[in-house]
Amino acid sequence: MEELIKETQVSTENKELQEDIQKEEQLKQKEEEIKYWKELALRYAAELENFKKAFKREKEEYYKFALETVFKELLPSIDNLERALKAFEQSENKEALKEGVELTLRFIIQTLEKFGLKQFIPSIGEPFEPYLHEALSTEEHPEIPDGGITKVYQKGYKLHDRIIRPALVCVCASKKEIKEETPQEEEENIIENE
Repeated sequence: MEELIKETQVSTENKELQEDIQKEEQLKQKEEEIKYWKELALRYAAELENFKKAFKREKEEYYKFALETVFKELLPSIDNLERALKAFEQSENKEALKEGVELTLRFIIQTLEKFGLKQFIPSIGEPFEPYLHEALSTEEHPEIPDGGITKVYQKGYKLHDRIIRPALVCVCASKKEIKEETPQEEEENIIENE
C-alpha cells in the first residue's frame, strides 16, 4: 500500500512537473508572440511615419510647382510685351504698340481660359447679385429698375465655378435709398458694354 501511495505521489509530482513545464513552454510561446507583434507594430508605425513624411514632401512640392504650367504658358506674353516696348522705343509708333499690347492681352486671356479662368462682364440693367457683383456706388436711373446695374467699373473673374473676383458695379437705387456719397464716376474706369 505504501508503494501504491508512493507511486501515486510520484505520479502526481510528475504530472505537476509536466504541467509546470507545459505552462512554461506556453508562457515562452506567448512571450514570443507578444515580441513578434510588438516588432510588427513598431515596423508598421515606422512605415506609417515614413509615408507621412513622404506625403508631406510631395504635397509641398506640388504646391510649390502647381502653377508652373500656367507660368510657362504666360512667358510668351511677357516676351511679347518686352518686344512691343522695344519696338515702340525704336519707332515711337503708338498704333503698333497698341496692336501689340492688344494681341498680348488676348493671348494672356486665352492662356488663362485654358486653365479654367473666365471673365464676366455684367449687362447694364442686369439685377445686382452679391455673389457675382460688388457695389461701389448707387445712382438714380430713369430706365433701370431699383437693384439693376447701371455701370460696370471692373470685370469679374471665375475660376471654374468659383468667383475669385466679383465685378465692380454701380447699382440703381431710388432717390430715398441713395446715401450721401462722393461721386466715383471716373469715365476711364468704366467698362464699355458692347
